[in-house]
Amino acid sequence: MPSYKRALRQQASQPPRMAENGLAPREKVLTLESMNPSIKKVEYAVRGPIVTRAVQLEKELQQGVKKPFTEVIRANIGDAHAMGQKPITFFRQVSALCMYPELLKDPNLPTDAKQKARRLLAACGGQSIGAYSASPGIELIRQDVANFITHRDGGIPTSLDNIFLSTGASDAIMTILKLLVSGEGSSRTGVMIPIPQYPLYSAGLAELSAVQINYYLDEEKRWALDVGELRRALHQARKHCQPRALCIINPGNPTGQVQSRQCIEDVIRFAWEEHLFLLADEVYQDNVYAEGSQFHSFKKVLFEMGPKYSESLELASFHSISKGFMGECGFRGGYMEVINMDPAVQQQLTKLVSVRLCPPVTGQVLLDVVVNRPQPGEPSYDQFCQEKQEVLSALAKKARLTEETFNQSPGIRCNPVQGAMYAFPRIQLPPRAVQEAQAQGQAPDMFFCLRLLEETGICVIPGSGFGQKEGTFHFRMTILPPLEKLQILVQKLSQFHAKFTQEYS
Repeated sequence: MPSYKRALRQQASQPPRMAENGLAPREKVLTLESMNPSIKKVEYAVRGPIVTRAVQLEKELQQGVKKPFTEVIRANIGDAHAMGQKPITFFRQVSALCMYPELLKDPNLPTDAKQKARRLLAACGGQSIGAYSASPGIELIRQDVANFITHRDGGIPTSLDNIFLSTGASDAIMTILKLLVSGEGSSRTGVMIPIPQYPLYSAGLAELSAVQINYYLDEEKRWALDVGELRRALHQARKHCQPRALCIINPGNPTGQVQSRQCIEDVIRFAWEEHLFLLADEVYQDNVYAEGSQFHSFKKVLFEMGPKYSESLELASFHSISKGFMGECGFRGGYMEVINMDPAVQQQLTKLVSVRLCPPVTGQVLLDVVVNRPQPGEPSYDQFCQEKQEVLSALAKKARLTEETFNQSPGIRCNPVQGAMYAFPRIQLPPRAVQEAQAQGQAPDMFFCLRLLEETGICVIPGSGFGQKEGTFHFRMTILPPLEKLQILVQKLSQFHAKFTQEYS
């Protein structure tokens, strides 16, 4: 059993202590036994116990405790700026101008940044980003998002009425899941998610007491999605729940694959035939590196397949400012577009987002600059293009480096990182290591990752936190660290795996 779960149980089983005044303390209203049982099932691997231990190790290093390493390298989460990526200058200039309009008098800031800031401030209540916005987001920004999607998809029209701004993509995904989940017992809503998956989905479904339907990506075919596997998972699930939605992550997290256009067409036909609501998580759409790979939005493919599909298939797609070349995780900005949603349900969606008043206006402002970028001839255009290209070129190099280095290491196999920000290598673990992990109540890859952290300071997340085929072991790591540090990381990790394998052989 993991140590943090043991601690919770020990705490719950301890007898009540006497208060200082000699009276027994009142029984708590909220206890592990009385709390919402669905919350206890929620797990979120990328910020789980292994990250807690990494934080403790950082504090111990600061206190002078001797370790076999001098720093903790956190490769557990796609947080670009925490890994040293510099912000895009133009994005921060506009944000700063909106945050502190006195800067509009500063002659050193470019005129196009000032024009954008004035335009955004004029759309805010009291011309201040400190004011609430409309619940779906500032109308001007929603229109800019609609224009961005129309341009991205080659002219396919987009209505701002179908655009909902959000606190990152995660917030929008959870909102749609709340609308979808209903029923009891065998009529309970089931949602199909890829395995390996991003733990937001498993955590969100556990929180909502929905049924998680796993479909497996094919590791032997570079994590390809196979419609035959979708059918297998769906037909099996129909025996015990009501499947209503299919989630696709493209480009993939944690697996880094980029779906082909043909695959997307096949998925759309499948969802249409099986009467499923389609969720397209497209937050890594700017992160495509592999030669021959290309991002195709589900909306664009849907509309190019003709009215049979485009006028009836229900689709929600999601994007975020946290990923791409922007990496602005802390601003918590994102959007979703809904297609073919029942108008009455869309009214309920509007009501649901209004409960949280509005997404952070700072995040909305930065989202606007992401979708409404400098244009040729504007003062900031050249610098913007250069900074964007530098980020994406560096990521492409790091993707290749990660794949090549791991594939030179016996017992580690890594599929090409075609897109997104992660590698999900498969590792061989000796039977004795598997047995020892099981004796300690740990998943074998968790056992490996904890040892890796304690001995090298490298923090990666075990594949068991994302789901994997029975009998296989993986870890997920981000490719975001600076190139020199990433080189050290993958070499140290490969050396540790060789030492670990020898120790338990």
